[in-house]
Amino acid sequence: MKVLVIGGGAREHALCRSLSLDPEVTALYCAPGNAGIAEVAELHPVDALDGDAVARLATELGAGLVVVGPEAPLVAGVADAVRAAGIPCFGPSGEAARLEGSKAFAKDVMAGAGVPTARSYVCTTPAEIDEALDAFGAPYVVKDDGLAAGKGVVVTEDVEAARAHALSCDRVVIEEFLDGPEVSLFAITDGTTVLPLQPAQDFKRALDGDEGPNTGGMGAYSPLPWADPKL
Repeated sequence: MKVLVIGGGAREHALCRSLSLDPEVTALYCAPGNAGIAEVAELHPVDALDGDAVARLATELGAGLVVVGPEAPLVAGVADAVRAAGIPCFGPSGEAARLEGSKAFAKDVMAGAGVPTARSYVCTTPAEIDEALDAFGAPYVVKDDGLAAGKGVVVTEDVEAARAHALSCDRVVIEEFLDGPEVSLFAITDGTTVLPLQPAQDFKRALDGDEGPNTGGMGAYSPLPWADPKL
């Protein structure tokens, strides 16, 4: 099978490296890719946010599967465009990807489904921001509502830093602080069947000792020997 991976980050590098070891993959392409990915896949220039361009490229390459790595193309509906062209695509629809693309929307879905989540306020004005920060107190948890490449979340004891970050966002979610280890739970679904994967722990801070600003992820590991087996 010919496989086309969309993206150009470390996530796509890991995907391409694993796919290159699969004997069922007869040709591996990546668009736009990066220098590391070029060692295991054939690179092609493309605007990863342009669903029609991605679908055309997949058709030209004769890809039997397209794998979309980054969140932004998924939110932009790239997977929808690829599937509309009759090509199987690993990645949620643009509608489903709203769960990642808007924290406020995800909060609404969790509330409707009865999923426990931190109390929060969605703010769009300075007055709403100040009210939410006062309501929860320190530590302050301020999240850009939209995609921010992992850099949209600030957790701080400094109310001025929290307020400055909130004011820099068009729409912001301010949450109560929940103390404890972070665990990522993953599952693959076709809309009917759900296949759970191993839990993992992601380390987002840029510096050692869980210090520094948030990033898209400095590294993650799995399995988690300390985690509740029920996970």
